[in-house]
Amino acid sequence: MSGRHLSAVGVELKGEVAVLVSGGLDSCVLVAELLRGGSRVNPLYVRFGLAWEAAEEAHLRRFLATLTDPQLARLVVLDAPVTGIYGSHWSVSGEQVPDERTADEAVYLPGRNLLLLAQPSVWCALHDVNTIALGTLKGNPFPDSTREFFDGFSALVGRAMGHSLEVVTPFGALAKADVLDLGRGLAVEQTFSCIDPQAGRHCGRCNKCAERRQSFAALSVEDRTDYAAV
Repeated sequence: MSGRHLSAVGVELKGEVAVLVSGGLDSCVLVAELLRGGSRVNPLYVRFGLAWEAAEEAHLRRFLATLTDPQLARLVVLDAPVTGIYGSHWSVSGEQVPDERTADEAVYLPGRNLLLLAQPSVWCALHDVNTIALGTLKGNPFPDSTREFFDGFSALVGRAMGHSLEVVTPFGALAKADVLDLGRGLAVEQTFSCIDPQAGRHCGRCNKCAERRQSFAALSVEDRTDYAAV
C-alpha cells in the first residue's frame, strides 16, 4: 500500500468532521489523512483519568503541532473521569498492565467506545458537525467496535438530540501496518501507543508497545519511537 491514501482504499470524506484522537498511531494518521482529503478536521480528546493519559496527551499535542494545514481546528479536550466506575482496574491503577505476551483481549476497556462517543456526540450536535470518525482497525475484537454498534449509536443520537450524526471508521478495513504505511512522511515518532509509560516514554514492554514494534518491523520502516526498554 506504499504511497496510497484513503481515497485509494475506497474512503472519501469531505466537509467538516470530528475525529476522536487518542495520540495513538491510528487516530493521528487518520487526522492527517482526512486533512489531505480536504476535510475540515476537529480533533477531540477525551480525558478519562487513565494511567497513560498525561504522556499520551503531550505526544498528541506535539504531533498535531507538526500539521500545518489551516483546515485543522484547535484540539478540544473533554473530561469524562471513569475512576469511580473502573475502580482499581489496571488502566487506572497502572498495576499488572498487560505485557507483550498477552492477547489483544487483555487490553479491553469496558465500554470504551461508548464512553468515548458520549460527550463528543453532544459537542457535535452543539457545533453542527454531522460526522465523527474513529481510528478503529480491521479485526478489532471488542463488541463496541462493530458496525452495528456505531450505527446504533448514530440512531440514538438522532433520537436523543434530533441531530444527524454518522459515526465512521475509515480505517476499518486496514491493519496497523497499513495505517503506518499511510503515515509515511508524518512525524509518527510523536504518536503514543503505550499503556505503561515510563517517565513519559514508551515502556517498550506492554501489549501496545509490542503491537507498535511489530508494525514497524512488518514494513521494514525505521522505528524512531523512544522506548524505555530496548
